Amino acid sequence: MKSMLNYAGPTHFLRLARVLVPLLATLTALLLGIGLYLAFFVAPPDYQQGETVRIMYLHVPAAWLAMMIYLVMTSAALGTLVWRHPLADAAQKAAAPLGACFTLLCLGTGSLWGKPMWGAWWVWDARLTSVLVLFSIYLGLVALWRTIEDPGKAARATAIFTLVGAVNIPIIKFSVDWWNTLHQPASVFRLGGPAIAPSMLWPLVVMALAFTFLFATLYLMAIRNEILRRRLRRLSILAADAEEQSAASAPRAWNAAYEP
Repeated sequence: MKSMLNYAGPTHFLRLARVLVPLLATLTALLLGIGLYLAFFVAPPDYQQGETVRIMYLHVPAAWLAMMIYLVMTSAALGTLVWRHPLADAAQKAAAPLGACFTLLCLGTGSLWGKPMWGAWWVWDARLTSVLVLFSIYLGLVALWRTIEDPGKAARATAIFTLVGAVNIPIIKFSVDWWNTLHQPASVFRLGGPAIAPSMLWPLVVMALAFTFLFATLYLMAIRNEILRRRLRRLSILAADAEEQSAASAPRAWNAAYEP
């Protein structure tokens, strides 16, 4: 167990990220190109929604990522509070802005999709409201990281906040089953199999994979930048301490040189 934790340390992570980031970025560009082509040029329009259904290929992957990223943050929060993993708080901090961006994309595309379908840009639907709460939680976590200067205290506070906010994830997932909402029930991951035609399902799957690889790429880069930022901060503190000690010892050396 100890060797595994050592292997997962910041130094080994930086080496791993140096290899994985270019690979993941290449896969992301490839999948995005294929997915966008399938979504906008191959997939047929819906018989009821027409061409507006193509917003689904951006909206649904963004919604999946919004929830998945929060689950990643929840795991990182447990790593901070329970296992004291050296990368856990950096992983949690790096994920929060990305989660906020994907959640904002989910809300924006959902609003564009809802206007022609529901006749309104926004309704206080159970799922819409719970996703808006998720966006607020992400923003709160980002603000909390920036407010608390001590990294250790910030990591513990945000970890507790993240675990408390995790109760919202099942509410988002099962809101369409618990309440009468405008959103349709699950149509991809369900016991009876997907309810979407293959001609529309496969572009959606490719776009979901593209979004996932995009998040993985940005996530590794953000963690790497956070590790380097903390190392630079540590070096700056050490340099400032050394300079302060040098300045304090200079008068003593001067006085000792001229003592009779």
